[in-house]
Amino acid sequence: MCLFYHSTPAIKAYLMESILEVKSLYKTFGNFKALNGLDMEVPKGDIFGFLGSNGSGKSTTIRCILTLIKPDSGEILYNGNSIKNHRESFLKNIGCIVEKPDFYINISALKNLEISAKMYGVNPNTSKLMETLEMVGLSGKEKTLVKTFSQGMKQRLGIAQSLIHNPEIIILDEPTNGLDPSGIIDFRKIIKQLKTDFNKTIIISSHILSELELMVDSFIIIEKGKKVVQGKASELLSDRDMSVIIETNDAESLNTYLQNTSSPYKVTNKTNSTLTIKIDRDQIPALHKDIVNSKQPLFGFTTRKKLEDLFLNLTN
Repeated sequence: MCLFYHSTPAIKAYLMESILEVKSLYKTFGNFKALNGLDMEVPKGDIFGFLGSNGSGKSTTIRCILTLIKPDSGEILYNGNSIKNHRESFLKNIGCIVEKPDFYINISALKNLEISAKMYGVNPNTSKLMETLEMVGLSGKEKTLVKTFSQGMKQRLGIAQSLIHNPEIIILDEPTNGLDPSGIIDFRKIIKQLKTDFNKTIIISSHILSELELMVDSFIIIEKGKKVVQGKASELLSDRDMSVIIETNDAESLNTYLQNTSSPYKVTNKTNSTLTIKIDRDQIPALHKDIVNSKQPLFGFTTRKKLEDLFLNLTN
């Protein structure tokens, strides 16, 4: 069962300049209702997380925003103006990677950018294209054939493609698919740089919640085509109710000891070798001390990612 937090103080406090607004968006495919009155506001200058389980309506929303499909009803506003009436100027201010970027693999990275620039209707000089490649960490690879690129390098080139026409908004749909840990870290650095150094608004749809938590300023969670919760990450992901997973060789004995301390802990899950405890962040040092005093061996101590917990609590 989904919980709805629309009226919480955190949501009421979520008032700021929006660069993109989705209002009462509906879309059906046959008997399937993909969007069911979706409302969403993307704050200007934010790294914005767009979250939802499979079939929740994320991809449909992105395709409506990009005008690839038409909603049955509702409105999408860019800087307060309906994109239906300003489609051409709106699309000039959008860069995107949907699913995976496409390239001509038998030509160089620079040639790919030149072709993409023409498709966008812009004619930047070579030095400008080189600057774009440098921005995404591909300096020195401009003459390299794309077919030799790793998945991470292709993803960087895809971001470069989306930046050629200097858009205000960049939309990335599952951008870390296929990336190794090093590639994900590099991607995160690029995204943060695009925000801080180039004032871009970035919308990221991803299933890797632990990674999004390290990047986003704000986010929305949708389910069954509707908004479940939206707000600033700093407000929705508080330091309260964190999950700590403790690995030991005798969880029952450790649990007995912890429940006899001056402040008994709330255990939410227990196996023969693990305890999961709900706890506030400022109580973690005391928990460490109590585990040491118990004389029980400690093999692992993991704090669960808070965005994962919020997502699981609010969706099915």
